[in-house]
Amino acid sequence: MNSDSNTGTQNHPDSGFHIVIPARYGSTRFPGKPLHPLLGKPMILHVVDRALASTADSVVVATDDERIAAVCVDADVEVVMTRADHPSGTDRIAEVAKLKNWEGGARIVGLQGDEPGMPSAHIDRLAANLVQHPDAAMATLCFPVQSVDDWRNPDRVKVVRDNTGMALYFSRAPIPHFRDGESNSAVPKEACIHIGIYAYRADFLASYGALPASKLEQLEQLEQLRVLDAGYKIHVDEVGEAAAHGVDRQEDVKTMEKILQEQFENE
Repeated sequence: MNSDSNTGTQNHPDSGFHIVIPARYGSTRFPGKPLHPLLGKPMILHVVDRALASTADSVVVATDDERIAAVCVDADVEVVMTRADHPSGTDRIAEVAKLKNWEGGARIVGLQGDEPGMPSAHIDRLAANLVQHPDAAMATLCFPVQSVDDWRNPDRVKVVRDNTGMALYFSRAPIPHFRDGESNSAVPKEACIHIGIYAYRADFLASYGALPASKLEQLEQLEQLRVLDAGYKIHVDEVGEAAAHGVDRQEDVKTMEKILQEQFENE
């Protein structure tokens, strides 16, 4: 299942892109999450469907778990077996990029294995956005906060940006903060929810593992803070509509099934 070939690799920054789906079995909040059935189908295969609906040149599932690998192989999905000790999804994606010999400006989109409702249009937009912002090491997406509950929910990561769209900070806390004590029902118009999908260039991924550990990353448990701490830029494009919230806990399953059912009915 592991492959060192560079079949389909395109290194020019304006060429196509690849999708890597990191998936691990041992989630502390929801063990076995990638294999949990949604509408009778393992979650990881719904994520693969979203990836295949994009314009990506290739789609690869990256895992260290034989159970996840077996389900994907049975569905004729390419799998790369990775090390078990990766501290983040980005580290796992970087290993895949190295094994696949993706180099230079080749673009890689990391689509998390618990995002079965991610619109394929968001994936394509993200990949294009990285080309449009050559000064950014990474690109990601956000959408305006739609409720006070979302703004205060630590499972909904918030982001604040500068006037060029570059990320200033990501946090599980409600940011930006009203210094003068606005009403509890108010949300700052600048507040945005981060959509947990990233685009990288292969040359940046090759150096990612050498970046020093970040205290902010460890405090917030947000891997993208390691990138900001090291002085790199992350461009954050705002989309008009929210992507479906990923599956964090088992209680999110019914909501996601309803979202997927509506998507199927609209296709």
